[in-house]
Amino acid sequence: MTTLVLEREPVAVDVAIREEKLIVTLDDGRSISVPLEWYPRLLHASPKERKNWHLLGDGYAIEWPDLDEHIGIEGLLAGRRSGESRKSFARWLAARRRSPKHKKS
Repeated sequence: MTTLVLEREPVAVDVAIREEKLIVTLDDGRSISVPLEWYPRLLHASPKERKNWHLLGDGYAIEWPDLDEHIGIEGLLAGRRSGESRKSFARWLAARRRSPKHKKS
């Protein structure tokens, strides 16, 4: 098993979601792009919810408070998908569907 050894801690400076991709820009000029399907809560979020994000600490992670989603930059670099179980995601999705905030008029 190999271990990811970083020269320095990666830091995010910007986040965008376009065409079913999560794109994170790092302070060293790199951009990481991963499929939204890696993070089901983001995939099922509204555009407004996707835009409501902020960086944690100095940019070591991204949080979407409306979705209770947190993604670490080191994990993105390592290619880690969401670790949420299907059962947990199904409960979250069911609760979301029952919420008046998310019902369609």
